[in-house]
Amino acid sequence: MYERLVKRPQDAILATVSLLVLSPVLLTIAGLIKWKIGGPVLFKQKRPGKDGVIFEMVKFRTMTDERDEHGDLLPDEVRLTPFGQTLRSLSLDELPSLLNIVKGDIAIVGPRPLLVEYLPRYNDEQRRRHDVRPGLTGLAQVSGRNRLSWSERFALDVKYVDNVTFLNDWKIILQTVGKVLKKDGISSDTAATMEAFMGNER
Repeated sequence: MYERLVKRPQDAILATVSLLVLSPVLLTIAGLIKWKIGGPVLFKQKRPGKDGVIFEMVKFRTMTDERDEHGDLLPDEVRLTPFGQTLRSLSLDELPSLLNIVKGDIAIVGPRPLLVEYLPRYNDEQRRRHDVRPGLTGLAQVSGRNRLSWSERFALDVKYVDNVTFLNDWKIILQTVGKVLKKDGISSDTAATMEAFMGNER
């Protein structure tokens, strides 16, 4: 009943109120990005949502568009600016995604929306992460974030899918606040963000 009748209205109200309250912060960050990194201020990327339906996720830009002599983008650790790293460490780059919550693309809590190219790489169990709306934060994020292996993250995503409750959602929300304040798990041990998911070993 919570998932069908309460979760979506709750998310929409909380996201709308947050956008109104945080509007001065959003405008300030946008101005700083324009000054320090350049335009565009927003980063938009296609992501799969519930049932694998594709939507456009919006975040603040944290990287430059620097390319090599062949026109290919440089690695993330090269393009990620110090200011962008600060935004990521405080999860401030995620604030524009509140618009996605208002629209109904994502929820506050759920499996994080990953890249479209990963869709054919999931096994049947991992694909269950798309049985619910993806989230701005989730069980995997409060359990280790980018320091978890892909198999650990997917197992936690499916565990959440099987236990969508009011208490679990608010527990994750409160744990997220603590993780953000501690700047915990922002990077993996071997990459500036998280290594690409290349599929499961056969």
